[in-house]
Amino acid sequence: MVVPLEPGIINLYACGPTVYNYQHIGNLRTYIFEDLLVRTLKRAGFTVKHVMNITDVGHLVSDRDLGEDKMLVAAKKEGRNSEEVAQFYTDIFFNHCQKVNIIKPDIVCKATEHIPQMIELIKMLEEKDIAYLAGGNIYFDVSKSSDYGKLAQLDLDSLMSGARIEVDSNKRSPLDFVLWFTKSKFENQELQWDSPWGRGYPGWHIECSAMSREYLGDEFDIHCGGIDHIPVHHTNEIAQSQGATNKCPAKIWMHCNFLVLNSSESENQKMSKSTGEFLTLDLLETRQIDPLAFRLFCLGTSYRSELSWSWQAAESAQRSLNKIRDQILQLKEIPSSAASANQSYLDEFDEALFTDLGLPKALAVLHKLLGDSSLLASEKLETLMEFDQVLGLNLLATSQEVVPDEIVELAEQRLAAKKQKNFIEADFLRNKILELGYLVEDNKDGFKLKVNRNSAKY
Repeated sequence: MVVPLEPGIINLYACGPTVYNYQHIGNLRTYIFEDLLVRTLKRAGFTVKHVMNITDVGHLVSDRDLGEDKMLVAAKKEGRNSEEVAQFYTDIFFNHCQKVNIIKPDIVCKATEHIPQMIELIKMLEEKDIAYLAGGNIYFDVSKSSDYGKLAQLDLDSLMSGARIEVDSNKRSPLDFVLWFTKSKFENQELQWDSPWGRGYPGWHIECSAMSREYLGDEFDIHCGGIDHIPVHHTNEIAQSQGATNKCPAKIWMHCNFLVLNSSESENQKMSKSTGEFLTLDLLETRQIDPLAFRLFCLGTSYRSELSWSWQAAESAQRSLNKIRDQILQLKEIPSSAASANQSYLDEFDEALFTDLGLPKALAVLHKLLGDSSLLASEKLETLMEFDQVLGLNLLATSQEVVPDEIVELAEQRLAAKKQKNFIEADFLRNKILELGYLVEDNKDGFKLKVNRNSAKY
């Protein structure tokens, strides 16, 4: 378990979305991981200050200072200005976060609202002769960072030999990166600000260094992001923050691995907007996959490992969530005296969580609890309530589903047909009800309807 810089308090910074497009489910996997981490830290008794940025300027098509600003590309494509594009996709992002039950960070900070902090940090680097002006742009001098690339364990000699120096002739070294762009980089950049080096806009990497420093100080406890941030973005963050303050910004760096596409038609590859190979939460919902089933799907694999995506796996997660919900509904129907959460199961659950966020093992504890016939129903429900504070599956919000009137009417027609001994019609109506996703069961009162969790609808 982490030992915080300030007793009892964890300061955590997470790289948020670049809001030029929809966030795909691979992105959501990372944000779910961060939400689970925050929930786990709170369960361990810490107060957590969670800061996340919104990148709405400066993130170029390539992480290595190549191509146009992603916001500008999206604005041209959609016929809107950058601010409208950013707000549109920011709203959708938080809507999707709500659907998968991600708790909103304590502080959400937009890059465009923290330009003075970025300029201040760049000036600190310039005063230390770690940044230089060339061709109108301010660059970070990687040669001044003695341990550049330590996070990613980069082989700098190999990178240098393979680098294309002609990409930016202003750089002293191909590994140097831009801290501030001026008009010399892009003539049509929509978002620009005055600075000591000319009117322009920040590089992507300086944004996170400036905003994490603004809200969490020169040093904080944990920095999170996707595994793709390690070789460039987080490596550059460390270099510039450490160069300016002589302190590594975060004690611990935690990264979520890729969600990879797995299908019979293609080999595994990471989900990526640049290749067009990405799925959104909205698409999952059109295929009858509950957003919380996707959350459950993410819980089944360690954040350190690649998660292989297929529609079959998603449907399996949906069936598993449905089964858990049905089991909880059954528990709620069982009369039992009040009881406290079972401490033995809580200890087992916590041991899994506190061992490198072992969610797969924690899920196994949940299933073990549900199958334990020695416990009272109320004891199970109280324990599940504790589990769900971390799992975030809204398990105890489960209620009996209301059967649509049209299904009830078909069931009544079937019952009438049976009474008239018209069994062909009764069987026809039973199959029709089944196709619509429901089971009809006869009983002494007439019939009972319930969801058919194994149907294509579910």
